[in-house]
Amino acid sequence: MPPEFDIAPTTFHVTTHVHTDGPIPGPHSLLTLTSSAYGADGVLIGTFTANLRELPGATLHPTALATWRTRAEDWLVTRRASRPPGQVANDYAAWVTDLGGRASFVADPEEPDHLFVYWYLQRFAGRWPFTGTVPAHGGTPRPWAPPPCPLRGCAPVEVPEPTEVTAA
Repeated sequence: MPPEFDIAPTTFHVTTHVHTDGPIPGPHSLLTLTSSAYGADGVLIGTFTANLRELPGATLHPTALATWRTRAEDWLVTRRASRPPGQVANDYAAWVTDLGGRASFVADPEEPDHLFVYWYLQRFAGRWPFTGTVPAHGGTPRPWAPPPCPLRGCAPVEVPEPTEVTAA
């Protein structure tokens, strides 16, 4: 007899933004984790933000180092009140579970968010509290937005309009 599948609808979506010190988890660390949870109607129902300590033995990737050197103030923000990775992973998994219902992780395939969050949750919490993953971008409108980034370097930069130069 084939197994039964739970096909109940998703009740909320979790968007996530991370900052890291390299391209992959393990050799490199997750520095900041911030998420927003949205109900099926698109209404914000909760947020989670934490700074994490670097993994023991992990190193700063040369490309990430070059980027962080241009964003020294942002680097310091990621280090303030940083907590052990295991504590943050367990707190995050509990946060998702405590929201109740069925959560879908909203993933952007061009960003490392899913890769790092999945690895950290499996490594430290021993579980993935989401019932599925959905793409952040698609053909249909999405009723959610990415979580606000706590770093200044993430804020959109206003580009001034070009001015016309006239000869005197």
